[in-house]
Amino acid sequence: MIKINLPDDSKLELNNGATLADAAKKIGRRLFSDAVAGKINGVLVDLSRQLKDGDKIAIITGESSEGLDILRHSASHVMAQAVKELYPEVKLAIGPTIDNGFYYDFDFSHSLSTDDLPKIEAKMSEIISRDIPIERREMPSDQASEFFKDAGQDYKVELIADLEDAQVSLYRQDDFTDLCRGPHVPGTKKIKAFKLLSVAGAYWRGDENRPMLQRIYGTAFSRQKDLDAYLEMLKEAERRDHRLLGKQLDLFHIDPEVGPGLPLWHPKGALLRNIIENFWRDEHLKNGYELVMIPHIAKVDLWKTSGHWDFYRENMYAPMSVEGQDYIVKPMNCPGHIKIYKSKPRSYRDMPIRWAELGTVYRFERSGVLHGLLRVRGFTQDDAHIFCRGDQLEDEIIGVIKFVLSMLKTFGFDQYDVYVSTRPKKYVGTLDNWAKATSSLENALDKVGLAYQLDPGEGVFYGPKIDLKIKDALGRAWQCTTIQVDFNLPERFDITYKGQDNLDQRPIMVHRALLGSLERFIGCLIEHYAGAFPLWLAPVQIMLVPIADRHFEYADAIADKFRAAGLRVDIDSRSETVSRKIRDGQLQKIPYILVTGDREAASDTAALRLRDGTDLGAKEISELLTGFTRENNDRSTTSYFTV
Repeated sequence: MIKINLPDDSKLELNNGATLADAAKKIGRRLFSDAVAGKINGVLVDLSRQLKDGDKIAIITGESSEGLDILRHSASHVMAQAVKELYPEVKLAIGPTIDNGFYYDFDFSHSLSTDDLPKIEAKMSEIISRDIPIERREMPSDQASEFFKDAGQDYKVELIADLEDAQVSLYRQDDFTDLCRGPHVPGTKKIKAFKLLSVAGAYWRGDENRPMLQRIYGTAFSRQKDLDAYLEMLKEAERRDHRLLGKQLDLFHIDPEVGPGLPLWHPKGALLRNIIENFWRDEHLKNGYELVMIPHIAKVDLWKTSGHWDFYRENMYAPMSVEGQDYIVKPMNCPGHIKIYKSKPRSYRDMPIRWAELGTVYRFERSGVLHGLLRVRGFTQDDAHIFCRGDQLEDEIIGVIKFVLSMLKTFGFDQYDVYVSTRPKKYVGTLDNWAKATSSLENALDKVGLAYQLDPGEGVFYGPKIDLKIKDALGRAWQCTTIQVDFNLPERFDITYKGQDNLDQRPIMVHRALLGSLERFIGCLIEHYAGAFPLWLAPVQIMLVPIADRHFEYADAIADKFRAAGLRVDIDSRSETVSRKIRDGQLQKIPYILVTGDREAASDTAALRLRDGTDLGAKEISELLTGFTRENNDRSTTSYFTV
């Protein structure tokens, strides 16, 4: 007999040769039914793994995050088996899990479309119903390479060669075998709720010089009701798609004759940007920042000094020759800010220096990743750089965190995922500096009271960072805020300040973006609010609808009063019916619609309607003016007028 330690430190006695599955069964029938994998001494393994005396175990169910990932990975293998049975000539590439699902890449002559997905789903259901055991096997790398070579699976052979491992693991279900580290569910019947979602193209290993593969995306859940809720969320996300709403609300478009990834802002979209930019500038000035501006192009030598030319060149546009000198459009703002710093001597008394800029940058993003405003080639960063002494670093980070939480709350975001990314394998700077900088980030988050997760090894090569991902109305995470500590650029540009001892000292540089890029942030705002912006952000806040031509003079007088108070007002003067005008105003998601006729003109009122169709009846103009002005000035995210 062997004794196993459970998570609560109790003991479980099992027969020699027992597996994790045996342990789960002995603990309880329900747990065994829900189990998809387990942990032995903290390591994720298959349920078929044998146990040794003294092992500490945990059973992983499909409802946990780890279990759901395993479930989806197994669903990816089942999908690959289904495709292989339907199209025997197919070559298999990779099939990892991703946020909320999985995908698999295939190379074959058949051109996939969404019309193929029901057929593949049906085959998957058949495989699942057969309850095929999923079995792990370890094999020397050279034998595994020969196995896949004989099967004509060239992509698997390439993957094995890159692994440089003496042994690799394979997973088999019936006649289907795949290269995989695992773990996987013990049998196909564990996969109870799945859906294939879409088809796309993808270059092998993301290299546009390699073959174009066909990718099938899917998702899986442990329960059908969770899958149904997710599919409903996808429908809602489609309704909120910023590209569709951008067109409907006349905010922006991307014209192929101008170029992919280069948005053109229409008057309403430009006004929305201007509202955000003005708020941004005002808040930065209140928080002790100074505004700077730098050119959109600079000599290539600047980017060689910064290191971008060596490390980032594939994302930079080609140089242009001007009077025998090579210039390039800027991919970053930081070197320009450093040049301002170097324009005169600095003292310890000057620190901290906080410089901010809404700086437009240009990066060569591959056409396959461009996506509306969320991934573009020309975008404006809400950028700032802080130059400070080592003893100021923690306080400066605290100041940035408090600043961003206040700003995001104003936009209606108060849910976040926060990560601290630590030193990667390749880095610059001393271990002592890395330790101090990382502890400064962690201490700052602790003092502000913001919970975070460590993301080991995911810092940038020049320093650790905080990434803050905001949660939108659908619970989706959006990467916006980043706070990065930089040891590299101060060294490369040899920037200094005179210390209290009158000796040259190296400042610490903090890169930070609160909103990220304005393009991406506005795309996020559109989807968060489904285009129904709070009053302070709405390009048109109030639409006046005169019932007849004789009511235009009264509507004009109201509009003049509202505009004098800083409100944005339009008058619908079209020769359409009142109901059509109201309906169009609602489709344009204008917060307030005021209908004016004989009765309203005689009583100095207007009939108030909300964009959701709610009719609040006649309101005095003075009451409306007071309410609209307060709501606008308070930057409220909710209406001051309710039923």
